[in-house]
Amino acid sequence: MSTVELAVTQELTGNIVHYFDQLKDPRSNINRLHLLGDVIVIAICGVLANADGPSAIAEWARLNADGLQKHLALPHGIPKKDTYRRVLSLLKPNDFQACFVQWIESLEGLSDEQKEGYRKQIAIDGKALRRSHDKKNGLGALFIVSAWASDQGISLGQVATEEKSNEITAIPKLLNEINIDEAIITIDAAGCQKNIAQQIVSGNADYVLALKGNQPKLYEVVQKFFLDHLEDDFARYPVSRYEETEKGHGRQEQRIYYQATVPVDFDVGHKWAGLKTIGTAIRMYEQDGIHHSDVRYYISSLRRKGELFATTVRGHWAIENTLHWSLDMTYREDESRVRNRIFANNLSWLRRLTLSLIKKHPGKQSNVMKRRMAGWNIDYLMQILTGKTT
Repeated sequence: MSTVELAVTQELTGNIVHYFDQLKDPRSNINRLHLLGDVIVIAICGVLANADGPSAIAEWARLNADGLQKHLALPHGIPKKDTYRRVLSLLKPNDFQACFVQWIESLEGLSDEQKEGYRKQIAIDGKALRRSHDKKNGLGALFIVSAWASDQGISLGQVATEEKSNEITAIPKLLNEINIDEAIITIDAAGCQKNIAQQIVSGNADYVLALKGNQPKLYEVVQKFFLDHLEDDFARYPVSRYEETEKGHGRQEQRIYYQATVPVDFDVGHKWAGLKTIGTAIRMYEQDGIHHSDVRYYISSLRRKGELFATTVRGHWAIENTLHWSLDMTYREDESRVRNRIFANNLSWLRRLTLSLIKKHPGKQSNVMKRRMAGWNIDYLMQILTGKTT
């Protein structure tokens, strides 16, 4: 790395550390040797470079001490593993995530022209850390509810709960912690609740909520409406229709989306804040000579516009197909045996944060390969961390 490149990288690293200035150090003042910002940056780098816990982070840092000393203050050298464990076990997850907000927003990198008419889509969904159960203390697997900017591939925040059933209470907390202004919020059926719809509308955002049997009356009315009008291809009622065909993975898939303005006599829907349209997504595909199909229903505060509805519904699948899949395949998250709830929550956030950084890097390599390369070469790691390739 040249002198000029080193100076630029040090400045960028200093800017990253600056994001943690407002974060209160939870450690005792006694024998506190290492700067909080240094510890956090090394933890981020370690997770980015394939480390999966405090021991691995400490070993990675020890092996890369010379490179780290070029970028960080490190007044007492490289911290030991207990320092990372202690810090990540004491930091309040909400405060820890909040200090990343500006950094995350800076990753979006939209030009003024791109921002014109642009609306961020935020997909919210939950995922269990399957091996984080703690039988000794009677605790099941930790369940993480995440907010994911679908089109940008960026994690915006998360809330941890002890059970999947608590997802309903976790979603309002998560909505309070992220910026939803003018965004389109998509949530699966667990989040199809009147109070959540009201919170989204009150936050100057729109929603597209999946509808299933947990709202039986509403589901029945919406299903009946579409089944009735599909019989004559909506000859009696105006509808927006959008269709797309996709080939891949040895199959051809056809998707048809219908979106209709809520009928005037739609009594059940009047209880939902901002409700303007209802929709359905019909997916049909053939695999191994067998025809498959499924139908999903939605309620939305968006006005009728078929292509936007289709894009939004499809975008929600990104949190499952992109975020959750990557966490399992790239980070092996389901294999993590961390029991401490605060530590597991903070480590889970570091995975999501570093995945966002990896996805923003312009390299053509897979996510797995980028992590390996970050572990092999600290200069490449700094490219991912700072978003600069030169």
